[in-house]
Amino acid sequence: MFDTTKKIGILGGGQLGKMLCLAASPWDFKTCILDAAADYPAGSVCSEFTEGNFNDYADVLAFGKDKDILTIEIEHVNTQALYELERLGKIVHPAPRALDIIKDKGLQKQFYQDHGIPTARFELFDSGAALKDAVLAGSWTLPLVQKSRMEGYDGRGVAILRTKADLETKLLPGACLAEELVPVRTEIAVIAARNANDEVAVYPPVEMDFHPEANLVEMLVCPARIAPLLAAEAEALAERVIRAFDICGLLAVELFVAANGDLLVNEVAPRPHNSGHHTIDSAETSQYQQHLRAICNLPLGKTTQRTPAVMVNLLGEPGHNGPVHYAGVGECLAIEGVHVHLYGKAITKPFRKMGHVTVTAQTLDGAIEKANQVRRLLRVVSV
Repeated sequence: MFDTTKKIGILGGGQLGKMLCLAASPWDFKTCILDAAADYPAGSVCSEFTEGNFNDYADVLAFGKDKDILTIEIEHVNTQALYELERLGKIVHPAPRALDIIKDKGLQKQFYQDHGIPTARFELFDSGAALKDAVLAGSWTLPLVQKSRMEGYDGRGVAILRTKADLETKLLPGACLAEELVPVRTEIAVIAARNANDEVAVYPPVEMDFHPEANLVEMLVCPARIAPLLAAEAEALAERVIRAFDICGLLAVELFVAANGDLLVNEVAPRPHNSGHHTIDSAETSQYQQHLRAICNLPLGKTTQRTPAVMVNLLGEPGHNGPVHYAGVGECLAIEGVHVHLYGKAITKPFRKMGHVTVTAQTLDGAIEKANQVRRLLRVVSV
């Protein structure tokens, strides 16, 4: 039901929260943010800001009691408070039971195994030391991927262990999983949306290019340069995954296209996602408006890609810490089809996500050419 009087509570006030609030504004939806400080990106654009800790039971419970719908911009939140808010009759999307699975990468991988969803071979370990013992005993061979079970995102909590020396220098502590290092042809992502009426809409796959040092997406290409049949298979798999989790809202499904052509689910995010930023400027419905449609049980929007697009993440330059300066923005704005989105973070750090640029053009090659110009011209540095 479309209702401008309902209050939508969002746990997290970063750039995703900001863009959710901006998408809600044309419909006069009331967006309320919970995060540590009002100078976070969403603080300047939301209807109401509450200072607090989205990992704290009391803070989340108090925040949610006068909200009609609750959602997230980050999955690492206090789910016990969300269960209680559900019991009190609040609408919570995504459901805390799905969040508890997804935010633990071990439970997430077991979920895929239990539901017959293709994923890379894995094993769970209580600690990094236990994984090291398994490698030395020969039950796991190098190279492999180690992932921390909790708190990993934006490239953190992931280590590629190639040699025995890496077991001494790169091994992550704590509960983790070992995953086969799959020969990968390319990495793609598909964003699916679902509402409470069980309507599902899926965006075309995007192709991801990662920064070799930071393990962050540096550039994203849409449509992905894959065969139409493979694209259709990826979309069908994303729909299958969102239904398996019984999620209302968005689910970003990151996939490996293995060297043999198989599709394997890497991991998912139950919220707006970096791989969908380009939809603001190039799709019929942005991922942010789609998330609002889904959690409010409104008809889902068309996911048609109106124009080829390339998204470039603006990351803080190595060696720069301090008040941010965006060098080269004026030159980039002189290029047709360049759309600059700055997140409003006052301080830059090496590899910190500070904004993104979407480049649109009549052809994908044209968009890639312009995106490479942007990458040469625009630098996020400290004053």
